[in-house]
Amino acid sequence: MNLIINNSSMTPIYEQIVVQMKDKIISGQLKPDTILPSVRTLSKDLRISALTVKKAYDAMEQEGYIVTVHGKGSFVANINPNIAIEEKQKEVEQLFEQGIRKARECGMSKEDTEELFQVVLGDFQ
Repeated sequence: MNLIINNSSMTPIYEQIVVQMKDKIISGQLKPDTILPSVRTLSKDLRISALTVKKAYDAMEQEGYIVTVHGKGSFVANINPNIAIEEKQKEVEQLFEQGIRKARECGMSKEDTEELFQVVLGDFQ
């Protein structure tokens, strides 16, 4: 499994795993019913604690992205395509919020922010 762990990131390692694996599931790179590496195998490949990988797998299972079958392993779950779309929309919303916060920090008014958004949006039409 091709995952990149940034040890200097402020994001916890288990969360980095969750984000990257969810992205692969949502994008279709990991198909439903695909078996995932065992906790030990992935921890060895990434050179991190097995407990960290277990925490990531548990989080993804709780969110419905993977299913773990005792004695058989963890598999990609069949997720509803609407969930994938909603997840991407939530990501866009968070990026908008970051942009708005940054605009406020720079002293931009609501009108200036809206105008800038319209200008940038116009570049994509």
